[in-house]
Amino acid sequence: QVQLVESGGGLVQPGGSLRLSCAVSRSLFSIYTMAWYRQAPGKQRELVASITSGGNTNYADSVKGRFTISRDNAKKTAYLQMNSLKIEDTAVYYCKHLASWGQGTQVTVSS
Repeated sequence: QVQLVESGGGLVQPGGSLRLSCAVSRSLFSIYTMAWYRQAPGKQRELVASITSGGNTNYADSVKGRFTISRDNAKKTAYLQMNSLKIEDTAVYYCKHLASWGQGTQVTVSS
């Protein structure tokens, strides 16, 4: 079974930055799309960003220009660099690989 381990969440002030990581225990990591989702209290889980095996990226309109998704195939790890964070970015962030989800990491943006 594929395991995804996320890290990098925490508490940050508005305007600050965080970098999330998602390590995947799968030998064929490089050929599959990776994605980050988030779920805020009382809201549905939503797609934040995705990156294909070829490096093509897609972002939710709410994070364009502030977040950057990337991947390191040698390390079997995906990243989400989050800059200019806003209070409304507060959520539990999950990475997704095929049908597998990480355990989630809390991101709280507050002054």
